[in-house]
Amino acid sequence: MNSLYFTEEHQLFRESLRDFLNKEVVPHIEKWEKTGTIERFIWKKFGEMGFFGIRYPEAYGGLNLDLFYTVIFLEELQKIKSAGFAAAMWAHSYLAMTHLNAEGDERIKQEYLAPSILGDKIGALCITEPFGGSDVAGMRTTAVKKGNKYIINGSKTFITNGVFCDYYVIAAKTSPELGNKGISMFLMDSNLKGVTATKLDKLGWRASDTAEIAFDNVEIPEENLMGEEGKGFPYIMQHFALERLIMAINAHARAEYAIDYTIEYMSQREAFGKTINKFQALRHTIVEHATDVEHCKLFNYAAVARLDKGEYVVKEATMAKLKSTKVADETIYSCLQMLGGYGYMEEYPLARLLRDSRLGPIGGGTSEILKEILSKMIIDNKDYKPAVKH
Repeated sequence: MNSLYFTEEHQLFRESLRDFLNKEVVPHIEKWEKTGTIERFIWKKFGEMGFFGIRYPEAYGGLNLDLFYTVIFLEELQKIKSAGFAAAMWAHSYLAMTHLNAEGDERIKQEYLAPSILGDKIGALCITEPFGGSDVAGMRTTAVKKGNKYIINGSKTFITNGVFCDYYVIAAKTSPELGNKGISMFLMDSNLKGVTATKLDKLGWRASDTAEIAFDNVEIPEENLMGEEGKGFPYIMQHFALERLIMAINAHARAEYAIDYTIEYMSQREAFGKTINKFQALRHTIVEHATDVEHCKLFNYAAVARLDKGEYVVKEATMAKLKSTKVADETIYSCLQMLGGYGYMEEYPLARLLRDSRLGPIGGGTSEILKEILSKMIIDNKDYKPAVKH
């Protein structure tokens, strides 16, 4: 336990969450990995336990806890052999719901945030498009005002929870001619006429449903605009620091899980008359990875502590995701190697872990894009600023 950041209350929360996951989630993981559908009852159980309300206001049923409870939530979810299940939970709780809480008005908070905290409604955040992944400003989905409605046309892709969710938080262009200054955020029920969601077949994250969604003249009421028209881009950017830190924490946690599992395996596996944890080449490899993971973890914790105080940590969060996802992939690759032929077998966790981990350097901003953002900050002295609140 790192007492610099975690109190005894944090530790008790970790233990109760771990018990809950082992009892309520682990027995169903293999089924959900095969079907690609997480059954509704588990969302409700997460809601009843308060896990979706960790960082949200008490007024809507949340617990209003510090960000290190979120860290624990994310870390433990990485250790139950399904990053896909974990993704479904945190994409609901921290991508879709973050926008509801930050930009939603009182009605939206009562009708969508409160039921989301309870696990009665599931949300999906829709930003990425088929024609422009990391190029948020180049999106083509439009929202045209007509009387007291907006008409939405376009498509989104790689949307976690996109098939089975109840609502979408959507970025669309209200003034396409203004580029990134013409993007707005909207709330849309997923069952509306003109919405088509198609499930995507993925290398990993197989328990989570990931969709491509098409919007064909979908009508939504004008009060479903979230925040101010034209402010979508700064809203999205504002929340990217949290999303990147989430993915960094996920990365260090799954790498740690891989190391722990591999050390345990090495202590039992024998070759040439001794357990393989006695072979220097393997010992040194594990130690190097453990050192890298520990560095990432401490850097990630420091960035979370600053974000929790309200600091703008876009640079640190970007560095955290860039480094941690790379370290996780390298660590898991090596750990699979340590298991030899068993590492390649589906009944051992490393094969799935390797596939699931590969999304780390892609989702939430590719490593290449993150390097370009950091280049602008470090080399060109560009200063990114948080969205201005009016």
